[in-house]
Amino acid sequence: MDEILAVLRAAGEATRLRILALLRSGELTVGEIVSVLDQSQPRVSRHLKLLCEAGLLDRFREGTLIFYRLSEQNSAKKHHQAILGWLDNFDSIVQSDQSKLATIRRSRFEAAQAYFTDNAAKWDEIRSLYVPEQQVEQALLDCLEERYFSNILDIGTGTARMLELFAPQCDQGLGLDVSLEMLGHARSHLLEKNLDHCTVRRGDMYDLPIEDESQDLVLFHQVLHFADDPALAIKESCRVLRPNAQMLIADFAPHDEEFLRDEHAHRRLGFADDEIINIAAMSGLNASGITHLTGGRLDVTIWQFCANSA
Repeated sequence: MDEILAVLRAAGEATRLRILALLRSGELTVGEIVSVLDQSQPRVSRHLKLLCEAGLLDRFREGTLIFYRLSEQNSAKKHHQAILGWLDNFDSIVQSDQSKLATIRRSRFEAAQAYFTDNAAKWDEIRSLYVPEQQVEQALLDCLEERYFSNILDIGTGTARMLELFAPQCDQGLGLDVSLEMLGHARSHLLEKNLDHCTVRRGDMYDLPIEDESQDLVLFHQVLHFADDPALAIKESCRVLRPNAQMLIADFAPHDEEFLRDEHAHRRLGFADDEIINIAAMSGLNASGITHLTGGRLDVTIWQFCANSA
């Protein structure tokens, strides 16, 4: 009873209810929430603190930014789902907040796309500035021990380098990206390498144009740090995995290189093992290996997962 009363007291205020509704769309920074609510940061922070103390939100700091998201703990998830289930999605305040949030995200998306457009031709060169890519690629290959796959999906394919890397181990490879400029370079790359069993097309990581249970291997190679909602991207990718299929996620370990946000459109400054493992577990994936690669300006982690059997 005490837990339920604490949750109801925390959620039973207009601004806090608006915050819960906003976070249905994925994790947000304090600044983004402030921009939507048009209230002072100290006031919004007090509301966020109360929601966290009630267990409804999770809070984490990353460099100079603080992110909030709806808690995925079982009891908290049950509580905020029930509370938000009572909310009228056509309420004028809710719709106004969602419209403001959409504007913020559209602006961020356009900035990221401008970055990709400007840097598409030298994307692999940019990556090599931060990570010894040959080391990462060999570690990815080692994770799979020369296994062969019918279908491979590379999400956020960029220049299609991952398709080239795994081309000898698959019947069909598909790369998805939202950037038309990236896709142009990817197609040229595949054509140059005569990889006619690999193709690329435009696709959103949050709404994959792929059938359920159709892929044997899904790859996220240096992609999730650009994502507004990494958890949603992983959850959506699980939908397309066949039983016992594999997923590999390669991304930066936590770091403090703030310039990557401003100059290279990074949303997140790396990921801790616990965060990725917990997100994957909630999506029905079993962790099967973790590889830490150190020695560069930024360290890289490879997380390996297996989908549940049918």
